[in-house]
Amino acid sequence: MKLERQKKIIELIKNYEIDTQEELALQLKNAGFQITQATVSRDIRELKLTKISVGKGKQRYIVPQKEINPQNDKYIRVLQDCFVRMDVAQNLLVIKTVSGMAMAAAAALDACQFNEVVGCIAGDDTIMCATPSVNDSMLLMDKIEHLLK
Repeated sequence: MKLERQKKIIELIKNYEIDTQEELALQLKNAGFQITQATVSRDIRELKLTKISVGKGKQRYIVPQKEINPQNDKYIRVLQDCFVRMDVAQNLLVIKTVSGMAMAAAAALDACQFNEVVGCIAGDDTIMCATPSVNDSMLLMDKIEHLLK
């Protein structure tokens, strides 16, 4: 039962902008699960869910990105070394890099296997990352900012 409930939680937060435990509990109850607030709180802690900003003072729960293995550390260093800035343009995340480094940074992004990335195109100093939606672009931007810290 716990595994099914936690799978449902992951599905719900991927499909809806859920920002409170109460909202999550209500969605679970609507899906047929009999739960308490304490159960929801424990599930959030066990799943290591985090909240990110989605603009205009709103937040939402997200499933944390898979643990980055040590092999990917080199890709993160590439991103850190060549990153200049990034902006959201609808369902595109536009990333500016140091001149001549966009292809290396795009390869690093591909290696990180972000769920939000549909594909990347790199020029000399600019990467265009296509995502399914504006929300996905914002999520991706938050995840990249987190990696760059």
